[in-house]
Amino acid sequence: MRQRELAGFLLAITTALAVAFAALSPIASAQSRIKDIARVEGVRDNDLIGYGLVVGLRGTGDSGGAMFTVQSVSNMLMRFGIKISPDQMRVKNVAAVMVTARLPAFARVGDRLDVVVSSVGDARSLEGGTLLLTPLLGPDEKLYAAAQGVISLGGGAGGTRQKIHPTVVRIPEGAAVERELATSIDGASRGTITLALAGPDFVTADRMARAICGRLGEGVAKASDAGAVDVQVPPEYADNLVGLVAVIGEIPVTADVPARVVFNERTGTVVIGGSVRILPAVVSHGSLRAQISGQEGGQASVGPGGEGLAPAAGTGTLFSVSSMDTVDALVAALNAVGATPRDVIAILQALKACGALLADIEVL
Repeated sequence: MRQRELAGFLLAITTALAVAFAALSPIASAQSRIKDIARVEGVRDNDLIGYGLVVGLRGTGDSGGAMFTVQSVSNMLMRFGIKISPDQMRVKNVAAVMVTARLPAFARVGDRLDVVVSSVGDARSLEGGTLLLTPLLGPDEKLYAAAQGVISLGGGAGGTRQKIHPTVVRIPEGAAVERELATSIDGASRGTITLALAGPDFVTADRMARAICGRLGEGVAKASDAGAVDVQVPPEYADNLVGLVAVIGEIPVTADVPARVVFNERTGTVVIGGSVRILPAVVSHGSLRAQISGQEGGQASVGPGGEGLAPAAGTGTLFSVSSMDTVDALVAALNAVGATPRDVIAILQALKACGALLADIEVL
């Protein structure tokens, strides 16, 4: 009896799990949180910039022709009570640099920021130098952070050096925040917050507004355009905007992505969106001929005399692909017969030109 009860229990559990996994449709698996596809308007990072000096280089600094470096060293020494004419200075262990950083919203005094140090003059390398105290200013020319630290380019795997770009370096946590930036949520004083989409899209904005209304109440949210959703602050969140933003950020939404094919001809990379489709067409490219049929469920066949395509004199590999499949079926068939990335790019561009590729093409 116990064995039958145990078997029945296991069967019930297995059935329940099967139903649960079956309920996870592709759409559900493609959902994203609102906080991952949108931001609250008014909450943003701010760029900082400063001019400084890197010292302690081993003869790889700026040459005498970089007069701004010599003048900067002279001005720095003058602050320490040392007066010397720039014409009498010959320094090769100093490099003038621009220092940039990004100040996050709600950063507090004492927080550390990563900085990027870039050579301004003709220095050959910044490795091993020390960045002197450099004030970082905002667009309003006020000081918000100060950067200073030792520069190290690091090394490659196995102890081998890989100096890819020795005149642009990063110093992790190389700056300290000295002034807090006043950050506010736009429209909060009027009882409204606006969510700005990272990728403006009418369908995504509408879905986002519907999802927020489903969570907070009908009429709370409305898409004003393809890139923004306005949310009325409910009375229970009037004094808790942080809680409201936290709740909205966790709401799942299925983002709609336009059909797009991206090429990088320098590297031979082809990236294809999952919603890209192709229409019936016949493509001839060198020794390759592809027939895209209009039948659903067609299989790609490789070899002379491909199904639905009569072999022609002098042709090489023949294959057919169903237009009901996504374009990745065509690319898979091309890769199976040894087509190069440039062949794939040329074929897809030709399909787009004749109107058989239903997607936008972007070349990097």
